[in-house]
Amino acid sequence: MKKSKGRPAIAEGQKIAGAKTRFDRPRVAVAIMAAGKGTRLKSQIPKVLHEVAGKPLLEHVIRAAVRIAAPTDVYAIIGYEAERVRQAMQPTGINFVLQADQRGTGHALMVARDALSGYDHVIVLSGDAPLITPETISSLLDFHLDQHASMTLLSADLANPTGYGRVLRKGASSAEVQAIVEEKSASLAQKKIHEINSGFYCFLGKDLYGNIDGLSTDNPHSEYYLTDMAGVLRRARKRVVAWKTSNPGEVLGGNTRAELADIDHFLRMAKARQLMTDGVTIYYPATCVIDADVSVAPDSVVEPYVQLLGTTRIGAGCRVRSYSVIRDCEIGDNVIIRPGCVMSESRIGARAEIGPYTHLRPGSDIGEGAHLGNFVETKKIKLGKGSKANHLTYLGDAEIGAGVNVGAGTITCNYDGAHKHKTVIEDEVFVGSDTTLVAPVHVGKGAYIAAASCITDDVPRDALALGRARQVLKEGWAAQKRAEKKS
Repeated sequence: MKKSKGRPAIAEGQKIAGAKTRFDRPRVAVAIMAAGKGTRLKSQIPKVLHEVAGKPLLEHVIRAAVRIAAPTDVYAIIGYEAERVRQAMQPTGINFVLQADQRGTGHALMVARDALSGYDHVIVLSGDAPLITPETISSLLDFHLDQHASMTLLSADLANPTGYGRVLRKGASSAEVQAIVEEKSASLAQKKIHEINSGFYCFLGKDLYGNIDGLSTDNPHSEYYLTDMAGVLRRARKRVVAWKTSNPGEVLGGNTRAELADIDHFLRMAKARQLMTDGVTIYYPATCVIDADVSVAPDSVVEPYVQLLGTTRIGAGCRVRSYSVIRDCEIGDNVIIRPGCVMSESRIGARAEIGPYTHLRPGSDIGEGAHLGNFVETKKIKLGKGSKANHLTYLGDAEIGAGVNVGAGTITCNYDGAHKHKTVIEDEVFVGSDTTLVAPVHVGKGAYIAAASCITDDVPRDALALGRARQVLKEGWAAQKRAEKKS
């Protein structure tokens, strides 16, 4: 079947070239089926909120839908744990329709009648099928409009169609659908048909809601099936057609944990291939976990077993070494992330060096050319240009200037048991090893803190601060102790 030429999304008031009068300036809605529990997942989490490639299934479908229609023309039909789904998807700006009693896919569109009946055409998508692309949805709509159909279903050829309804066409080259036969009702000959009904549809709005009450619950589950609209509309002498996608994989849903894993792998590998096409080196892509919204600039290198999550942005010429986990971070150009770093909601300036085994907690702002080394933990700090904290250090709720050296074992004591307090260290300060800075405290520019000091008061500019007990020596004490043990 010839694939119709894709058009851009149709906005309200836009005229389709060559269309008849009744198709001028159509109002198109997208209805997403998102009410199910997902029994086979064996989970209390709503099915559509299970994640692949770092996002809920439903969010992937919404992202495709809003490329076709404005968010205000997209409706998620929710049911199981409805408020949980609504809250998770609220930022997308779409609408929600409650299907309080889940009595089938046909029933879902029945309860959405008030919301959708004013639209010329209704596209129906499945909230658990995240691989669907805007291009396929657009092509389905184009074909529907070109065919002047009442119902257009998206079909696909599957190598193993077991479990799917088969599409029976009027003829081998005909667009018209004679029937959709479910697996359990199919004859042996019909089971050999590989063209399946995907559960994605376009409807002429007036024909959908003019005939939807013709659905019945005469089936083993006593539910209203949207699939049955093909028969209802044909009996009403309406045109029912099918458009076959050339990419059958994108119609598959995530019904089991294994299927979710397969979809996740597919999306992440596609993301890795896109990054490599854009100039990023990824040595062993199958070992990396890279979310859909991550961006990496050219000439950066991602080593095996790296996780890049959320909205992480990595600049050009960086190297992210193995076993690092980075979430929602912004990383400048030519940064080195050594093995085993864990970073979230932080910013790293150009030419900084981080790790190995550094932990950047939310709110860490690491300056250009700064160094953070092994077993250094930061939280809600600003570290200035060229400053260093290379070993075994905790820096929290601190503002640290440029050119500061923080010695091994340093701690900013930011919590008094009830409130957090801030430490300020100005430019070019030298902090000796094993220093404890009890906030709130301010260390002036160019000051020195002697090793093993406990600093509880502000330190003036260019001063030397010592806060430790005087060393005491007792000659011969150890020999005497050993002698006492022998006696």
